[in-house]
Amino acid sequence: MTTELRRLRNYIDGEFRDAADGRTIDVINPATGEVYATSPLSGQADVDAAMEAAAAAFPAWRDTTPSERQKVLLKIADAFEERAEELIAAEVENTGKPIGITASDEIPPMVDQIRFFAGAARLLEGRSAGEYMEGMTSIIRREPVGVCAQVAPWNYPMMMAVWKFAPALAAGNTVVLKPSDTTPASTVLMAEIIGSIVPKGVFNVLCGDRETGRAMVEHPTPAMASITGSVRAGMQVAESAAKDVKRVHLELGGKAPVVVFEDTDIAKAVEDISVAGFFNAGQDCTAATRVLVHESIHDEFVAALAKAASETKTGQPDDEDVLYGPLNNANQLKQVSGFIDRLPAHAKVEAGGHRVGDKGYFYAPTVVSGLKQDDEIVQNEVFGPVITVQSFADEAQAVEYANGVEYALASSVWTKDHQRAMRMSKVLDFGCVWINTHIPLVAEMPHGGFKKSGYGKDLSAYGFEDYTRIKHVMTSLG
Repeated sequence: MTTELRRLRNYIDGEFRDAADGRTIDVINPATGEVYATSPLSGQADVDAAMEAAAAAFPAWRDTTPSERQKVLLKIADAFEERAEELIAAEVENTGKPIGITASDEIPPMVDQIRFFAGAARLLEGRSAGEYMEGMTSIIRREPVGVCAQVAPWNYPMMMAVWKFAPALAAGNTVVLKPSDTTPASTVLMAEIIGSIVPKGVFNVLCGDRETGRAMVEHPTPAMASITGSVRAGMQVAESAAKDVKRVHLELGGKAPVVVFEDTDIAKAVEDISVAGFFNAGQDCTAATRVLVHESIHDEFVAALAKAASETKTGQPDDEDVLYGPLNNANQLKQVSGFIDRLPAHAKVEAGGHRVGDKGYFYAPTVVSGLKQDDEIVQNEVFGPVITVQSFADEAQAVEYANGVEYALASSVWTKDHQRAMRMSKVLDFGCVWINTHIPLVAEMPHGGFKKSGYGKDLSAYGFEDYTRIKHVMTSLG
């Protein structure tokens, strides 16, 4: 007996469609390693159709009032709440995440973020009109940029989709959104929900692979390309977009330093840091993966962190005792395993360091100590449940090590000394600095990095403004 695979479809101009040439991709549940669905492998004809639909819908959507767009987004948020169980089920198949954690840690913030941008739609403010030249009045208009080509990642398929479409729609743009080829299910369900609320063509979903995303970015229609993904992908998007001077919004990799000073409450810090490092199998650009601890407490801290790792569980989505599920795909399992396999002789695996089971893509909570600043695992993003530990002698060395990577998304400082915390927050070269905590996000505050972590902001009024353009209008009073 064979089980019929679910058939996912693109959503273009208010209707679900297969790829124009009929090509598909197998979609695998990472908790089982088994194929459960097929999705379209969209080509140029599909991209053309989606862009044409979004462009046709743009003038009318642009001309809606902020209050009208607010009402639409509030309806979307309400609908997501009402259909939360369906969204959770789709996301769990997408990712293998624990059901309970997906329900508690993803649906509520997603809904809150949509409602935040619903409110932001009514706050498109500019400078007041004024006379800056005799006999002339100047006015500032803040307008939507147009059609937005958006690519979401596989680590948080639902939430990152929200981070993309909510500010874009709130500002009056239309959207063509592509989920990752490994996690399309929840985004296709979102299309069904959103499509019943917005006018046709305003929100479109294209499934496909890297070439689909490339075709979206290179298409002449979009005024903006937004991607959350790897540094390599971000560079390719920026290069492609430069050919016709598209606006680009990039949220790329991270290698967050976690700077632990000698006056820290070790037990509390270990508890929080282990969760922030292992949550979502470490598949988070802001994960607490790179711990820098003062040499005077290094051994005690490492022992406590290794113990916390040994007590952290990974497993199937319906297991209520697990913190995280599998890595997203076979390639990611290979990547994480490779970092551990290639560790230098001076490194020591304090906990984990191995695959868990032979079904699905599970990896044990892992702690590695004895590392040097130029080691591969310190410099490059692992994107797995692996926490590295280095020691430092003083504040200056802590800053040197913390800033000594190409990424600059997030960081944290752990100390009871307020002045030291303030000094560190000034010199740490990261888009976010948490103090005595790591990983909380709120809709009102910006998320985004520097250096090779990209540019542009998600969330907050800053993220909203990224989806707008500024126009100066001057009129003669004579």
